[in-house]
Amino acid sequence: MGSATSGAQAPGRPVRLPRSARRKQLLAAAQQVFVAQGYHAAAMDEIAEKAGVSKPVLYQHFPGKLELYLALLDTHCDAMLARMHEAMAATTDNKQRVRNAMAAYFDFIDHESEAFRLVFESDLRNDDAVRERVDRVESGCIAVITDTIMADTGVSRARAELLAAGLVGAAETAARFWLSGGRQVDKAEAERLVATLAWRGIASFPLYGEQP
Repeated sequence: MGSATSGAQAPGRPVRLPRSARRKQLLAAAQQVFVAQGYHAAAMDEIAEKAGVSKPVLYQHFPGKLELYLALLDTHCDAMLARMHEAMAATTDNKQRVRNAMAAYFDFIDHESEAFRLVFESDLRNDDAVRERVDRVESGCIAVITDTIMADTGVSRARAELLAAGLVGAAETAARFWLSGGRQVDKAEAERLVATLAWRGIASFPLYGEQP
C-alpha cells in the first residue's frame, strides 16, 4: 500500500517543482490575469488558481501583488532592451539597423502574450516603481540607438539622443497604432514603411568622413 502511494501525487495538491520552474509558472499565470484584467482588478486568489497552486505557495515566491507585477515588468523590460541591443549589433548596415529597431517594437507589441500591455499600457503607471521600469525601457532603447548614431556620425550626444528618441517614439507609436487598428497592413510591410520613413530622415546625417 505504501509503495503504491509513495510515487503518486495526492489529488488536489500541486506538483512539486524546482523553485525556478515554479516561479516561471507563477509569472506566466500572473501575466494572463494582469493582461486580461489590469493590475487593480487582478486578485492573488485568481492568479493562484490559474497557476494551480495554493495562495501560500504563491506568497512563498512573491510577498504581494505589487512584487509579482514588478517581477513581470522586469522580465519584459529586460526582454525589450535585449531586442534593441540585438537589433543594433546584428549588422553594420545602418539602413538595416533602422529596420531592425522597428521590427523589435513590432515583434514585442505583436507577441501573442500581449506583454506589451504591462509595459506600455499599465494601469499602475503612476506608481514610482512601475514608472521607473517603464522609463528604463525607453531610456535604455534610446541609449543603445544614441551610441550607434554617435559612433557613425560624430554628432554630439545631445543631438544623437534627440534623434534616437524620435526613432523610438516613432517605432512604439506606429506599432501600437498598427495593432489597435487591427493589423490592416501586413506586418512586414508595416515595419518596412515606418523604417523607410525613419531612414529618409536619419540618412541625411553624414557618416564620419562624408561631406554633408
